Amino acid sequence: MSDAPIIELQDVRKSFGPVSVLQGIDFRAYPGKVTALVGDNGAGKSTLIKGLAGVQPYDSGTVMFDGERVELQSPRDAARLGIEVVYQDLALCDNLDIVQNMFLGREEMSHGTLDEGVMEKDASDALRSLSVRTMTSVRQKVASLSGGQRQTVAIARAVLKKARVVILDEPTAALGVAQTAQVLSLVERLAHQGVAVIIISHNLQDVFEVADYVAPLYLGHLVAEVPIAETSYDDVVGYITGSKTYAGAETSA
Repeated sequence: MSDAPIIELQDVRKSFGPVSVLQGIDFRAYPGKVTALVGDNGAGKSTLIKGLAGVQPYDSGTVMFDGERVELQSPRDAARLGIEVVYQDLALCDNLDIVQNMFLGREEMSHGTLDEGVMEKDASDALRSLSVRTMTSVRQKVASLSGGQRQTVAIARAVLKKARVVILDEPTAALGVAQTAQVLSLVERLAHQGVAVIIISHNLQDVFEVADYVAPLYLGHLVAEVPIAETSYDDVVGYITGSKTYAGAETSA
């Protein structure tokens, strides 16, 4: 991994009472690359991401962003750095249209009123930058969109915020084949824009299709951090189940 990471976690730990959920995690994500965070239920994936999002700050350890140590004590801290999370539930409002969802909570104003023209243009530009052509209109209600289109809106909202790191939580869960292909293509285009993409997924087929690196977790330990081209499906399953240890680097296990 020759390029400098935009995010580097060093020995991060998190416990809930007597339960140690993250046990000395070292993790990196790179600009323009897709890193897949994989692991069984309870491995610590969500806790790791919530720490990056500032939702549940780590108990200890170091967070480096662009080579500088930072503190992530709140979602506002993460947002200031350009870290955006697209959660599995997407946090979209069905009764609002695409533009309203993309600007929710940070509407553009002009002379005391909503600047609908600017917001509509910026929303259209964000979708166009991702080569999205499946929307009939940016004034469609979100309730009328398919699952893949909803993911598109949520990802484009992160682009609109000029995110430098986008974390996607199970972005293809419950999607059909065509919609999954659409979302994975979107992930690749996001990385091509220089964004560091972290994808959480249980679907290893998706992981091997779109990821540059894979980082498997097992019971709170990061057991490998390896380029996808240098591993195999069976190896990753072994890392996830604890039956295999990555020999190419030191592990936290």
